[in-house]
Amino acid sequence: MKYAIILFFSLTAFKGTHSQTTTSAAEYLRRAGDIYHKVWDLYRVPPYGLFSEYYPQQHSDTLTYMQSQPMKSKKVSFLWPFSGVFSATNMLVQVPGRKQAYLPYLDSAIAGIEQYRDSSRLPVGYQAYPPMFEKSDRYYDDNGLVALDYCWAFKNTNNPTYLSRAKEAFTFILSGWSDKLGGGTTWLEGHDDQKPACTNGMATLTALKLYEATRDKEYLDWGLAYYNWMHDHLRDSTGLYANDQKTKDGSINHTYWTYNSGSMIEAAVMLYHFTGKKAYLTEAQTVAAATLRHWGRKTADGRISILDTPWFVLVLFRGYDALYRVDGNPVYIDVIKGDLDYAWKHSRDKAGLIFRHWNGGEDEAATAKWLLDESCLAEFYARLSQLQRK
Repeated sequence: MKYAIILFFSLTAFKGTHSQTTTSAAEYLRRAGDIYHKVWDLYRVPPYGLFSEYYPQQHSDTLTYMQSQPMKSKKVSFLWPFSGVFSATNMLVQVPGRKQAYLPYLDSAIAGIEQYRDSSRLPVGYQAYPPMFEKSDRYYDDNGLVALDYCWAFKNTNNPTYLSRAKEAFTFILSGWSDKLGGGTTWLEGHDDQKPACTNGMATLTALKLYEATRDKEYLDWGLAYYNWMHDHLRDSTGLYANDQKTKDGSINHTYWTYNSGSMIEAAVMLYHFTGKKAYLTEAQTVAAATLRHWGRKTADGRISILDTPWFVLVLFRGYDALYRVDGNPVYIDVIKGDLDYAWKHSRDKAGLIFRHWNGGEDEAATAKWLLDESCLAEFYARLSQLQRK
């Protein structure tokens, strides 16, 4: 009964958003290509075949997403921002009729991601920064992103090397699994301080994507192990997923980010497909409703908006996308669509890059733009181009 009430809330409180946009599929695809090629033109560092962390790159920024923080950007971006380019490329290769145009970019993206691969330590894994410059930390969540994109690249091309790379990265992730707190993987190799949703959510999806590609039951078993750990340890009573559990005392860090719940929506939909158990679909709907209830805010122009770090919202949107293709409920898709339409029209700088705050709450016209914030937009708009066809 409680699931029915939650779903009713999401359908009624935000009713009417589906008819508010008339943007065509072709226009969304044009936007995807526009922002994608801007990223390649403005962020590319040709001597290394990689990308800069910011545009314009002034090295006056402060990065706060590492274990050892704060720190400044370097010659090229760290792995996490670069992964956004890899994902966007996979998305554009997937678009019907665009595969041949974007396969050369996929080749370049893969050549780039391989520059972060560290084979000097076993198991092999991907560093936060390219080994040719320095030895650096290896994050389990980063490796989940690499594995997911290699699964996607394999699906796009059927190249067995890409599947092998995905399996290799998953083996590295498994090296961080322990029975402490009943299972789960930590955030950073060599640091046993927390088991976060970012690592374990991406590990869940990686295992399930590998099962989808191979039908090897071992991957499904791992997917269920990670999914159940996340559900039992980090899911709260509303359906949202907390940031992490501390290994020292088992306490929960009740900080919430859109992407941690988003990865679990997508995982639940995948498990529904694999098992046929409707409970997983119901769970995906419950978590989706919880995200809208928690993050949905009414804007001055009457829209409902979900704002967070753009890439975090993208991971949530992937979950919404997967769910929509099963239950046909457009509410969640349309909220993000409204944000992205508004951003394109009202929140861009003179280079055509989009503000981090899509609703224009801050003047970012002269602010340097982060690679991950911009690269993920190409995937957003390409996804909308395909959803608009449905």
